[in-house]
Order: sequence, then structure tokens, then C-alpha cells
Amino acid sequence: MVRILAEWEKGQDSVYFPWLNSLPRQFFNGASMTKRCFECLPPYAGWLASTERTNYGHFNMALKQGYVPLNPETIMDREAVKWAYNVALTRFHEIWQPDRQKLIAPMADMLNHAAEHNCEISFDYEGNCQVTALYDIPAGSPLTISLGDPTNPTPIFAQYGFLPQDCATIFCKAMHLDKQIKELGYEFSELLIQTETGEIAPKVWDVFLYDLLQKSDPNSAQEFGMACRNDDESTKQYYLDQYYSYTLEALKEHVFGILNSADKLTMRAQSYDLETHPRVPRLCCNRWDRPGRWGVEWLREQTMFDVRYFEVKKNWQSGSQAI
Repeated sequence: MVRILAEWEKGQDSVYFPWLNSLPRQFFNGASMTKRCFECLPPYAGWLASTERTNYGHFNMALKQGYVPLNPETIMDREAVKWAYNVALTRFHEIWQPDRQKLIAPMADMLNHAAEHNCEISFDYEGNCQVTALYDIPAGSPLTISLGDPTNPTPIFAQYGFLPQDCATIFCKAMHLDKQIKELGYEFSELLIQTETGEIAPKVWDVFLYDLLQKSDPNSAQEFGMACRNDDESTKQYYLDQYYSYTLEALKEHVFGILNSADKLTMRAQSYDLETHPRVPRLCCNRWDRPGRWGVEWLREQTMFDVRYFEVKKNWQSGSQAI
């Protein structure tokens, strides 16, 4: 980040000037957002995005300590510092050998993200960048790399400012059950909903049932929690079968709560002055420079998959009991 600012200070005298001059001047990731932007996001996305903003604040404070080879005017230029920070944050590639480093290779940094990427970026020990095709790529096809876990794309949104269109799953958004998630030893990346079918991962059912049992039967909650942590599938299945209808209702309540929240977020975002908050339309629902979209409209569309899935699940369960 400091290197980018140092080259920026040189202007056209920098050998990197053509590359620097080609980069975007406006970003839509968490580091670029304001508090009002965070208020337009669902809890998980808002939490990750605000964390990125906090990290930028720490960098800015460290920069002002003055122990860097930059002009004081550059250090005090808020727009330049934020721009350089975002350039580095959204374009670096991390390597681990021979030492951990974060490197940027102009041109290679232009590759977009895909869940099923067709290229990989690597660096040799001398720092030379190599882009390797993973398979034969048809002529005219975009070259793509992976910028993050495709099963949990919200961190990609927080760091890069877009949510991939091709993600097969999304986080279930149960941030209110963070305590239960941690007690079961689960990760957010495991608590997923299929974007095409609305199917809910088994561990999501575990978390919601565990919360119900904690409220109604602490002893059973303790036994069920132990079964989850020890991968005792038979005990888990016993409780899931016994409390299926209650867990289903809890999940449905959560999903319909997301729909209601989406409406409120939309109304809040639409009340903002676009001159002051230019990122709001993209937060609500827009396609962005990199392939992807994010917003409450997309959230509403996706949640309707969950609602239809519940109805299928309910009908299937009723039919099984009837047989």
C-alpha cells in the first residue's frame, strides 16, 4: 500500500503510471463504505464489511505515525490514501514460499473471479509472476481466478465489493445464533443454503434445533450438542426426527424474517441522498464492474427459494408420516 502511494507521488515519472492510471477510482467494498452503507446490509455482510472498514482505519492511523518514505502531503490526502489501500486490498496475491508476502503483478491483477476458475497465479522465488491455465480454455473465454471460497461468498463482497453470480450457496444469515454456532464448533462456511433449490445444509438444522432445545430442554440440548461435536449421527438424527416440525417452523420464521428485513433495508436505502451516498443503488441491487451482484432485491429473490423448499419439505414429511 505504501509502495503504491510512493509510485503515485511520482506521477508520470513512475514506470507504473500507465497501470495506476488504468485503475478504478471508486470502490464499493467494506473499506469504502460509510456507517449508513452498513445499515443497508444484512447482518453478516454488514459485520464483515464494517470489519474491513476498521482495518482501513488502523492502516490510516499507522500511516500517520510518519515512519514511511512518503511526503506529509500524501499521508494527509485522505482520498489518495483510501484509493491506494483499496488498490492493494483488491489486487494482491498472497504467496507463502519462500516467505509470506502479498504481491501485485500488473495485468495479472485484471483477472476476474469465478467459482470454477480456469487459471491460477503463482510467483517464482525471484518474484516473477506466472498465470497458468488449469485446462484448455476456448478462444474468446475470459481468464478467471478464485478470489475466495465460492461456498461462502459474502467475504468476497466485503473485500472486493461484489457478490459472485455463480455461487452455488449462500450463508444462512443466522448471525443471531453466533453463540450456538461456536458452541457446536461449526463454521459459517458450513451453514449454507443452496441458491438453486433452497436446500438447507444439515448443520443449519443442527444450529436451529440446538437453540430450541436450549430454551425448552437444557438436558436434551447438552446431549444433542455433544452428539454434534462428536459426529454422533444416530443421536443427532433421533433429536432431529423428534423435533422436526419445531425446527422447520423456526427456520421458516427466520427466512420470513429475512424477507421482512429486506423490505426495511430497501426502504432505508431509498431514503438516502444519492449525492452523499453514491453506493446505495449498488448495495440495493445492481450488476457491478466485476461479475456479480448484491443487494436486498437479490436477498429477497434468493429467500423465496428457501420458502418454496420449506413447502416441499413439509409436504414430503406429511406424505412420509401418512405412509
